Amino acid sequence: MSCLQTIADYGLRSVGVGERLLPRSDFTMCQQFTLIGSGMVWNIYFGVLALLGGFFFATALALAKNTETRVIRKPAEWFIFVFRGSPLFIQFFLAYEALAMLPRAGIPVLGITVDTDWMTRAWAGALFVLFLNTSAYAAEIFYGALRSVPKGDLEAADAYGLSGWNKFRRVTWPTMLRLAWPSYTNEAIFLFHATTLVFFSGFPAFRQEGDALYYAKYFADKTFNPFIPYPIAAFYFILLTLSVITIFGFINRRLNRHLPQERRAKMRFRPQIIR
Repeated sequence: MSCLQTIADYGLRSVGVGERLLPRSDFTMCQQFTLIGSGMVWNIYFGVLALLGGFFFATALALAKNTETRVIRKPAEWFIFVFRGSPLFIQFFLAYEALAMLPRAGIPVLGITVDTDWMTRAWAGALFVLFLNTSAYAAEIFYGALRSVPKGDLEAADAYGLSGWNKFRRVTWPTMLRLAWPSYTNEAIFLFHATTLVFFSGFPAFRQEGDALYYAKYFADKTFNPFIPYPIAAFYFILLTLSVITIFGFINRRLNRHLPQERRAKMRFRPQIIR
């Protein structure tokens, strides 16, 4: 079988397209690169959707934590504290056990039985946990940026007659993003790396076709050689990290396009070894 035929057969296997049976022997480098790359579809799915949803929820949490109203501030503070203070793997475990305890027959809502079985699947349950986790971390980053918005910018907005939503949209929020974006880039990179924990979380994969780590472990178990499939998976994540840095770097330049070249904040990737 040629490499092109292998890519055609297994390139989209992780989403249920192509050959259902995995190769059993005589594993080639093309098969390993193709199948592990196919599994990356799920890692990108988890990372992109959790990041998009978490961005807006984190902004709301940061605003809630920054308000003087205790009823709004305290829930936001506790949410951020709990999800930043507990390991992500334990959050996966508790969420799966909680969702698995829901009635399999469904929950009656307004006389209609709502099926809850889908919530225990990785594409929904694991995504929800990643969404909550990254929202908490990003909210703390945005909160710190909110507290660092220069008073001169706010006073200038008041002088121009801006207030309420217009002041937030035109001055506070853009300045917050400019200050927070380098740190938020690191959070986005960590989130994509954290998607590998879904494999160990207990959430079953879609039709038993999993993410990149699922296929890497399959080849490592079959060949008794972990020094080929796992570095391949790491290679794909390095490419994904470079893509995130490039995209976020472009956004950072757009956010700071009004500043002189020497004053623009430069992106620095500082990997977190332990979190």
